[in-house]
Amino acid sequence: MINNKALEQYINQYLNVANFSDYCPNGLQIEGKSEIFNIISGVSANQALIDQAIDEKADALLVHHGFFWKGEDQVLTGIKKNRIKALLENDINLYAYHLPLDAHPVVGNNMQLAMRLNIQNPTPIGDTLVWQGEVDAPLSEVAQSVMNVTARAPQVFGEKHAQVQTIAWCSGGAQSYIKHAIDINADCFITGEVSEQIPAIAKENNIAFIAAGHHATERYGVQALAQHLAQQFSLGHQYIDIDNIV
Repeated sequence: MINNKALEQYINQYLNVANFSDYCPNGLQIEGKSEIFNIISGVSANQALIDQAIDEKADALLVHHGFFWKGEDQVLTGIKKNRIKALLENDINLYAYHLPLDAHPVVGNNMQLAMRLNIQNPTPIGDTLVWQGEVDAPLSEVAQSVMNVTARAPQVFGEKHAQVQTIAWCSGGAQSYIKHAIDINADCFITGEVSEQIPAIAKENNIAFIAAGHHATERYGVQALAQHLAQQFSLGHQYIDIDNIV
C-alpha cells in the first residue's frame, strides 16, 4: 500500500518528469482514494479501460495517454464528462505519463520495444526521443520480428531483402522524426504511424520504414512501470489491453 500523493512523487522522480516539456500534464490527473493497493495499467484512458478498472475495483489507473491535452476543448462535456465522472464516482486515481514514459532508459516505451525486438546497444539519438541500435537481418526478418512482438501486421516500405544493420525507432506517432534516422544513416526506421508523404521520403533517402501501430508500440512502457511500482510497494497489478488497430 502507498499514499496516492506519495506514489505520484515517486513516479515523477523516477521518470524525471521535471525535465520534459509535454503536451499534457504528467502525474496525478484525477485524484481518487488516498490509499492505493491495486493498480490497473493500460495505454489510453478511454471509457472501456475505465469501465474495466471499475470492474476490477482498482484504486488507481496508470496510462500513457491521459487527459487535458494542449489545444483540446477545456469544457467537461460529452465523453470527457463521462470518463471523469466514472473515475470520480468510483474514487479511482488516474496517473498519466506521456513523453517521460517514452524516454526512460529502463521502463520507457522505446527501451522496452528494443528489448522485445532484440536490438543491440540501444541508445537515444542526442537529446531527441528517437533511439538507435544494431541488428543484422534483412528487412523481411525485421518486419517479421515486429509482427511477432506486436501481434499485428506492420506496414513496411522498402526492399524486403535489404540488409538492416543500423536501426532507429520511436514509439507512437513519430513518423515526422524519420529525419533523425536519416541523419545517422540508419537502414530502417520503426514508429507507430505513417503519413502520406513518408513512403516517398523514405524511398528517396534510401531508408526502410515500418509503421507498427501507435497503440502496439506503446503497450510496454506502462506495463513495465506498473510492474516496477508493484514490486516496489507490494501492490496488485493487472495490465488491460483495449485493442486499437491504429
